[in-house]
Amino acid sequence: MSPLLEQTVGALLREKRLTLAVAESCTGGLIAHSLTNVPGASDYFLGGIVAYANAVKVKLLDVSPQTLADHGAVSRPTVLEMARGARQVFGAEVALSVSGVAGPAGGSADRPVGTVWIALAAPEGEWARRFHFAGGREENKAAFARAALDLLLEYLQGDLRPEAGAELREER
Repeated sequence: MSPLLEQTVGALLREKRLTLAVAESCTGGLIAHSLTNVPGASDYFLGGIVAYANAVKVKLLDVSPQTLADHGAVSRPTVLEMARGARQVFGAEVALSVSGVAGPAGGSADRPVGTVWIALAAPEGEWARRFHFAGGREENKAAFARAALDLLLEYLQGDLRPEAGAELREER
């Protein structure tokens, strides 16, 4: 991941006096790690929860067991609930969440390896996007984290509009 992205996001969070929290599943803390590589990140980054297991999503992030049963962990409803939960737990203005299939196993026909859902929750609204990347496990995790920070950057730059529906972006 480019240190410039984390620095840019950090500078904008600081400038706008916003706080950020993250809820990560498939990235295993990589987003939090990237954010905290920037000196002074404690000015805006409150913390994160690595909710790899569904039970942790339920217990710590208040994801509904029914949501998980109906839609699965790698879904728009789940990442939106994860982002809402992270905002609540940390008292942050903005939260990012990710849940996906990094690989090499665990994929299915409707959620192949490389699929990730990313959500952002903020006072102005909520956004969720699905991406698909075609890399190995480590490459996918890095791509997932970068896509999450890109979504955050779009929000901070005022480029996100109220969402009409889920968006699919194919990335290679």
